[in-house]
Amino acid sequence: MAATGLLLALCSHAAEKPLVGAIRWDGWQENGDVQAGLEKALGPNHWHYRLPFFAQVTSSNTVSINGNSQAIMDREINYAADGGIDYWSFDIYPDDIGMSNALHLYLKSGFKHRINFVLNLQGGWIAEKQESWDAQMGRFVRYFKDPSYQKVLGNHPLVFLFTPVPSTPEFPDNAAVAAAFKQLRAATINAGLGNPYIVYQGWVAIDDFKTMQDYGLDAIGAYAVGGGRSYASLAEHARQFWEQEKATGANVVPIVGSGWDNRPFQETPTSWYPEPIGEYTLPPTPAELAGHLADALDWTQSNLAKTTPANTVLIYGWNENAEGGWLVPTLNPDGSANTERIDAIEKKLKNVTDKK
Repeated sequence: MAATGLLLALCSHAAEKPLVGAIRWDGWQENGDVQAGLEKALGPNHWHYRLPFFAQVTSSNTVSINGNSQAIMDREINYAADGGIDYWSFDIYPDDIGMSNALHLYLKSGFKHRINFVLNLQGGWIAEKQESWDAQMGRFVRYFKDPSYQKVLGNHPLVFLFTPVPSTPEFPDNAAVAAAFKQLRAATINAGLGNPYIVYQGWVAIDDFKTMQDYGLDAIGAYAVGGGRSYASLAEHARQFWEQEKATGANVVPIVGSGWDNRPFQETPTSWYPEPIGEYTLPPTPAELAGHLADALDWTQSNLAKTTPANTVLIYGWNENAEGGWLVPTLNPDGSANTERIDAIEKKLKNVTDKK
């Protein structure tokens, strides 16, 4: 991105609250093995506090969780927008499989204008032969042209890439991946949009910086964060990670963790999550979660000139309930929606805005 254009964009956005995004991994809408696996993992009574608001408890140890309806997606949009979330980062899969159902529902919603969206490309799925790179690019550019697609630094579509693209005949090495993203940039510019701002998500800052350079991307970030039994230790680990990313000299989109506790999958392994590992973190109070987000917003604003020019933070996650990170309202015992987390975020974001 040209230095002059970047400086102009920074001048126009410096006083604005950073954009707040949240990751969506949409197993509830899949209507297949993934949805069934989630129902089994969250079936035991001691995990029912994590159920999304649209779940149904069918017995003390069984549940039904089907979010694959327009009415539920519309409610999700309104909850997120009312809570101050600016965009959802949808994990992207081939267009014709169940894991894409939620994105389709979002795109058809009459409330879509209330919250933007971005693509969170999955390295492994990019290399799948279900869809050629040319076909994927065509689909991605169509998304970029949607009025609700989130742009940063003016007219630059925001894109995330989670984990490396594995070696395949179509992508034999890093140079081939870099060439593919160069093609995507050219196709986007030819469509009348700005050069995509692509953020690589990994786990180790210095390694992520190298992959970002090898692929010719624009920034580094992360998909999730853990660290320690208490939520305070997780938040501190996240802050340390932001600083490690900053020390590489790369642009950064800081990750905000809403929790990490994959014990449901440890108790009930699934085909895609057979051997969960890692220490779990106790869930945050709504106030702790909102405080961690506020810290990320402050850090982003403090580092805008050199490290965080895109002026955005990303929350893990909107609906990773089984893995331990969520903002989506959960199901109260009386059948109502528990909106404590999103309410606390809305209140904190309002305070941030009021100070401007």
